Amino acid sequence: MKCFERLVKDHITFTLPDTLDPLQFVYRPNRSTDDAISTTLHTALTHLDKRNTYVRMLFIDYSSAFNTIVPSKLVIKLETLGLDPALCNWVLDFLTGRPQMVRVGNNISTPLILNTGAPQGCVLSPLLYSLFTHDCVATHASNSIIKFADDTTVVGLITNNDKLAYREEVRALGVWCQENNLTLNVNKTKEMIMDFRKQQREHTPIHINGTVVERVVSFKFLGVHITDKLNWSTHADSIVKKAQQRLFNLRRLKKFGLSPKALKNFYICTIESILSGCITAWYGNCSAHNRKALQRVVRSAQRITGGKLPALQDTYTTRCHRKAINIIKDNNHPSHCLFIPLSSRRRGQYRCIKAGTERLKNSFYLKAIRLLNSHLQTLSGCCQHTDSTPATLIMGIDGN
Repeated sequence: MKCFERLVKDHITFTLPDTLDPLQFVYRPNRSTDDAISTTLHTALTHLDKRNTYVRMLFIDYSSAFNTIVPSKLVIKLETLGLDPALCNWVLDFLTGRPQMVRVGNNISTPLILNTGAPQGCVLSPLLYSLFTHDCVATHASNSIIKFADDTTVVGLITNNDKLAYREEVRALGVWCQENNLTLNVNKTKEMIMDFRKQQREHTPIHINGTVVERVVSFKFLGVHITDKLNWSTHADSIVKKAQQRLFNLRRLKKFGLSPKALKNFYICTIESILSGCITAWYGNCSAHNRKALQRVVRSAQRITGGKLPALQDTYTTRCHRKAINIIKDNNHPSHCLFIPLSSRRRGQYRCIKAGTERLKNSFYLKAIRLLNSHLQTLSGCCQHTDSTPATLIMGIDGN
């Protein structure tokens, strides 16, 4: 069944228009949690770079989001997206009339027929949910609604203390949820306010369904700890602690006589994956102290494995370069517009984004543009002997 679901999923994603909700990052080619986090941070940082501004982020939590999908409403939305009526009817039949029972030991409950929701653990469920919520978009230009499956974040850009549009956005989101049978879990919904102005004012809380939304100073967003000061000490400390726990297992494996190659593979799978998770989004703004702590883990692993391991800085640079090229090639990526080619006099170079704060200067997109321009300048000498431009060379279109 899962194999067949994958076939249906691929067919649906192939049929969908490329312009469908660019801020939904799940089940889209060339999209990941890195892109969702980087887009959220860039939206906030570019706004905070202006005078008399601050940012409010509302991290939405739904109660049993997948279980509350109304199949009849989903099918109507699928038809408006251009899916074949026969496929829509298959999806409706797939989601309705599903028997469910509970077994405890040898006792089995009476079967219950379900006609709402998407089955947990199914391949199609996250895709169907993302299509069900594709029309949940921001109504004001100063706000953004960024989604990764059911993880939804409202980013409100406040200027001159005018938060009317943000509050109206939250109210409109509540109305949309009522119309689509989704329940906001206010107790788990959190708000974070990023305000770096010298003269800060008291921020009135947000109310949803008459309940005050809790304000937090740190939140784990798609696996990355974001703080209201936009520093990464909390996240760095968390992954260093988790990686050090894996070092114990690496030492045990060495005592059991595993080969250096096997030890290195274990490091890549269980330790490096922790240290480098979404690294393009947060490593650029890490403090020197945090970077030393992270690299200390790599050096410890290197002594255990007995082989050379890539430094985190090199991993960060490589991934920034690769991700920037993938964004440039993808015209439908929401951040494609940030990579603007310069005039023909500086052929192949990209326009640098103006930044007044170090937070913005060290963010992913600005780092990526500077990195690309540096590589392009290096390759410009190679282009004197070929008909290719530096940009085509660096993207591997005309050469390696």
